[in-house]
Amino acid sequence: MLFRGQTGGGAGTGDLWQKDADAPRILSVTELTHVVRGLLETGIGQVWVEGEVCNHRRQASGHQYFNLKDDKCQLGCVLFHRPYLQLRQVQLSDGMLVHARGELTVYEARGQYQLNVNLVQAAGVGLLQAKFEALKKRLDAEGLFDPARKKPLPKFPRAIGIVTSPTGAAIRDMLNILRRRAPWIRIVINPVRVQGDGAAEEIVSAIDEFQRFEELGLPEVDVIVVCRGGGSAEDLWAFNEEIVARAIFRSSIPVVSAVGHEIDFTIADFVADLRAPTPSAAAELVAPDSAELEKRFQQTTLQLQRKVGARLDEWKARLAAATRGIREPRNRIEEFLQRTDLAGETLRREVRVRLAELRQSLLSMHTAIAQHRPDQIVQLKCQQLTQFSRQIYERTRDEIALRKTRLRHAEGLLRVLAPQATLERGFSITTDAAGEVLHSIQQITPGLEIRTRVSDGAFKSHVKKMTPTDDQARSVKSVASIDDIVS
Repeated sequence: MLFRGQTGGGAGTGDLWQKDADAPRILSVTELTHVVRGLLETGIGQVWVEGEVCNHRRQASGHQYFNLKDDKCQLGCVLFHRPYLQLRQVQLSDGMLVHARGELTVYEARGQYQLNVNLVQAAGVGLLQAKFEALKKRLDAEGLFDPARKKPLPKFPRAIGIVTSPTGAAIRDMLNILRRRAPWIRIVINPVRVQGDGAAEEIVSAIDEFQRFEELGLPEVDVIVVCRGGGSAEDLWAFNEEIVARAIFRSSIPVVSAVGHEIDFTIADFVADLRAPTPSAAAELVAPDSAELEKRFQQTTLQLQRKVGARLDEWKARLAAATRGIREPRNRIEEFLQRTDLAGETLRREVRVRLAELRQSLLSMHTAIAQHRPDQIVQLKCQQLTQFSRQIYERTRDEIALRKTRLRHAEGLLRVLAPQATLERGFSITTDAAGEVLHSIQQITPGLEIRTRVSDGAFKSHVKKMTPTDDQARSVKSVASIDDIVS
């Protein structure tokens, strides 16, 4: 095959397509197919594709071949059998609308591109799963899944209510198991649609009707089983509706959810008081096994018979021993009567002695009380209290008078010794400008400013001249002037 020109592409592509500008390179079919495959796998790789299944073929190896088509094109697909991946794939059939994930590649033997599929989902499953997870998270936050609110199932139910389709295989399996395990249980079937439009509303109505059994004239049931057989996510979706979850939550009767197969989980399973993996398992969970009960009854009967027989033998032995001990019943009765009379006399004598002792004790206590005369003691204490009060008053009064006398004496001494009294007797106080008292002539220097305080005020002056006296001390000879009268 000959290619003219260069179309670009990845690095090195030009070397494959032509040797130089004048000599184009000629590729073999295999080489070109390798190039196309590399471009598809590296340029597109993993991809999701939506389409309708057609020409579906399953090989003995388990591999599946089919086409995905829309109104204009078709795409060849292959789904290889990989059991080790344990992928839960949908069962493919012609006409199904699916989402396929895979790697776009080239089947080189035929030179056609195809999708190597690794996961297939029914169209809309991804959206349904997201809706499922959002509702599950919200209801869990509201407490609808709280284990603490789940009600226990009755051990021996008298009647079981079943909400399911009356024509499905699930109800037939349940009825067979219930008749075999507990034929005495009354079974009340409330038929509903379990998939499609309106199915959720019918399930809710059936659950609510069991709550209003008296109003509707229905038999009272002890447990409700909401069930259906397996199916796709779309088939089971009615049991993921919020209205069904809330109907189960508000039910006063315990509810068992048994929807689909063991690997199927619905919102109803999380809200119900008990989840059963299948409808058949639900029948075994709600109904006791009659054969097992009969075996237990037989064991209990044998144990009871052995215990009753042992107790009867014990009482027979005790009765025989008692019979052997009674030789003359009348004599023993008369003996008992005599002993009773003696006991009565002893009791009466003890009572009389005890009463006499109590009377003597009471008389002694009365005499002691009379001797102590509590009224006189109280009167004496009152007199003592009055005397104490008088003494406290007198001592307090004398102490106050004494302290007043001492205070007046101290006041007189203070007036005599106070500096003002000394000044009034003709003395004065001389200080320097800093207020330090001048005690000696040694503290006087010419030009020193002094302050002199007399009885009616103070004045400032300056030292002009110093004249020594006979004892070689210095004294103020004269003061030039009084500078200021302070006060």
